[in-house]
Amino acid sequence: MSLLSNTYYQNIFTRVQVRGPDDLGVPIEPGIYARGEKPAHSYWLGKIGDAQLGPFYLGFFGITSIACGLIAFEIIGLNMLASVNWNLKEFVRQLFWLALEPPAPKYGISPFVPLNEGGWWLMAGFFLTASVLLWWARTYNRARALGLGTHVPWAFASAIWLFLVLGFIRPLLMGSWSEAVPFGIFPHLDWTTAFSIRYGNLFYNPFHALSIVFLYGSTLLFAMHAATILAVTRYGGEREIEQIVDRGTAAERAALFWRWTMGFNATMESIHRWAWWFAILTPLTGGIGILLTGTVVDNWYLWAQHHGYAPSYPAVYPPTVDPSLLPGAVK
Repeated sequence: MSLLSNTYYQNIFTRVQVRGPDDLGVPIEPGIYARGEKPAHSYWLGKIGDAQLGPFYLGFFGITSIACGLIAFEIIGLNMLASVNWNLKEFVRQLFWLALEPPAPKYGISPFVPLNEGGWWLMAGFFLTASVLLWWARTYNRARALGLGTHVPWAFASAIWLFLVLGFIRPLLMGSWSEAVPFGIFPHLDWTTAFSIRYGNLFYNPFHALSIVFLYGSTLLFAMHAATILAVTRYGGEREIEQIVDRGTAAERAALFWRWTMGFNATMESIHRWAWWFAILTPLTGGIGILLTGTVVDNWYLWAQHHGYAPSYPAVYPPTVDPSLLPGAVK
């Protein structure tokens, strides 16, 4: 009983940290990258992941991505600091409310905008987008170099799709950079609220609804899967690959639990595909909904009424007639 109690405690509250020789990874073709540095170990990182820190590899895409990201971060930060007259105290105090705004509607989608009227926003957006795309290239190349599948970069690409729709693709289609999202914490939340009000309540956008379904669904699936594996770790459930091809008692107990609970269970392999697709479809459908807003649908509430998706407001007051249309009115 004491052994089971200890195992249960280890599974729920702590993580067993195995310390051994440094793991430099699988053998890699010479010339791809060096692994000369000695990894370090962190007890606290081991609480949430692998205790080994390193070796690191950045390469061309990694270095250029970080450089572009730092440039974007500096442009945004210095503009926010300038907006409070270079007062560090006010910068810290108002940080959550500070913003770098996109150009005004009068500039359309011109690439040449005065710096203090949106030009800095364009520059920051360029370098931030370059940083994100370069990091995507890095994840793709690292996966191929290690012989992995490319599931991680394509999942990342789904998030990049939403990022590009908000800041680049939709503003281009709308013909104005002013439709893009400002840089800033609360300002970007304010933009979301104003965006929803301007286009008739985004809650009536069916793609937004799908995005929320996949968002909450993916969190539920990940939580269910994590809980299931933790619950059968004492039976070797964390060795999921072995349980996929040679079902052991961990997989059998997990399957029985979910059949008892809801009559159906995902397998040790299929649950990862379920979670992967649910997570990817969150920004994918969300991006489609944003892209259609203002370009195809001007008012989502009226659209929902027209398609029987939302009820009409009840007629509380009698209709008002335009006086100019009454008989005898002066034309």
